[in-house]
This record gives sequence, C-alpha cells and structure tokens, in this order.
Amino acid sequence: MAGTAQSVLLVLSGPSGVGKTTVAQRLLAENESLTRVVTCTTRAPRAGEVDGEAYHFLGEAEFARRVDAGDFLEHAEVYSHGYGTMKSGVTEVLDAGQDVLVVNDVQGALTFTAMARQDAALASVMTTIFLVAEHASALRARLESRGEDAADVIAERLAVAEAEMAQQDQFDHVVVSGTREADAAAVQEIYSNAKSNAKNN
Repeated sequence: MAGTAQSVLLVLSGPSGVGKTTVAQRLLAENESLTRVVTCTTRAPRAGEVDGEAYHFLGEAEFARRVDAGDFLEHAEVYSHGYGTMKSGVTEVLDAGQDVLVVNDVQGALTFTAMARQDAALASVMTTIFLVAEHASALRARLESRGEDAADVIAERLAVAEAEMAQQDQFDHVVVSGTREADAAAVQEIYSNAKSNAKNN
C-alpha cells in the first residue's frame, strides 16, 4: 500500500440504515485533508444519488470484468448486488499525501481488516470504525423512515444487520449511534487521534 507515513486510511462501516453516509458527509465537510474514495456497485441509483458521488454505478458485466482484471482492492456481494473499492482510487489519494475515507459494507470492511493482517504497510495507515444502532428497533425505525425499501427488504436488511453486529469486535473502534451530531463528533475524534498518531510515528 502506497502513501506517506502520515496518511490515514479511515474505513467506516456498519449495518444498512445506521447513518454511515450522514457521518461521512459531516467528516468530509469539516476536514479538508480527508478525501472519500467512491466505491462501485451494481445496484440501481436511489432517488437523488449521482453517479460518481454516491457510488460509481456499474453494470453487472462491467463489474465482473473489473473483478477479473484485479481492479478491486476488495469486493463483495451484498443484497444480491456487487460492491467494490477500486485499488487505484485508494492508492492515488494516499500517494498525494491525502487521508482516505472509505464508507463500506461490513463484508468489505472485514476484507480490509484481513488484508491488513498480511500487509504491515496497510495496517500502519488504517483505522476501522463500526457504527452500530443501540437496538434493532432503532435500526428498523431508521430504515422505515428512509421510505426507500419495501417491508420484505427491510426485514432482510435487519436479519443481515444482526449477523453484522456480531462482527463488531473485529473493528478498531465501535461507535453506538445516538444523534447525528454525536455520531459525527465521535468519529471525528477517532479520526483526529489517528491523524495525530500517524504524525508521531
């Protein structure tokens, strides 16, 4: 993994609906040193999502071609759709001396964690954060309030979330979600500490 000794790779993950995107937007607005690497997906855009901002929206064939070409740092199938993080997106930002924010599904984040066990350079720059709702009922309420998913889809996401929450001890930090402001403040503190530690190492 390329990059400067002072670079930070921040991986933010958690179950669907927990508020990862909102926290990421706040972090990016308040930290000029942090650049989000936009991940790829084969799912269709939701209302208001712009290609290249929310995700890079790819067709199934193009996604498969990139998998075969080894273009992804990590990739996974989640809710029957492909998701992946391009190697070039991460390395280019780190090479430029910027910090990287990756907002990832839990499978993808755990792939980063597994890779870090084999790659000391990756481990030295990476900090992982798991954002989790205090109760399943809170997560259900958030998913329902989005108004984007049918009841059966919400039920599927909640079932997956239960399994994902059992993985939280694999992450460097766990933030129990409260208000949007509190979540953003907690993640900001983790990022600031990681940045400070990187400078001192």
